Amino acid sequence: MLGRGTPASQGSQPSTGLTPQQMATTTYSGSTFTLVYPVDFTVDPAFSNQEVNPAKPISGVRFTVPGAMATGTNLASDTFLSVEWLPRAKKCSADIYLHDNVASQEVSDGAVVYSMASTSGAAAGNRYEEVVYALPNSSPCTAVRYFMHYSDIGNYPAGTVQEFDRAKLTSIFDDMRRSLMPTAGAATTDTSVQP
Repeated sequence: MLGRGTPASQGSQPSTGLTPQQMATTTYSGSTFTLVYPVDFTVDPAFSNQEVNPAKPISGVRFTVPGAMATGTNLASDTFLSVEWLPRAKKCSADIYLHDNVASQEVSDGAVVYSMASTSGAAAGNRYEEVVYALPNSSPCTAVRYFMHYSDIGNYPAGTVQEFDRAKLTSIFDDMRRSLMPTAGAATTDTSVQP
């Protein structure tokens, strides 16, 4: 099982030598994985996702965007990326991490192969998007979830709220996902492209 470690930021320094476009980052170090994330994100190492099945919550670690990223935009401050795991999964695929009945597909990002699935919904002027990237050969079955919550920009008077920068947020989440690494002593994770 992936560990519920403490954020390494409690004792580490943010990275330096940044250009204006880069964000200061630090490393979360759990007992079985590490992940690089922006220093102003909030970490919940005891996250429990109950959206898929409240009777069987999915354990994980959640990294929530800072309030400043949402302020003045239509992005909600509960937007997050999480690393989650299902120790008893018979087949590790992204669709088992989503409540909706969706199909997963294989996608490659560099040398890593993921099972990817997505879903979206709307309620009372709010929009919800989830994208899950599962590592098919991981043990326990491990996945990275992008959860984006935002309101319809059309609900605001013109010029009062700025539309959030989807490309920038996705890029930040992508960098976080790519930084995920199992640590020494963790179950092996074979994420390479198979011949």
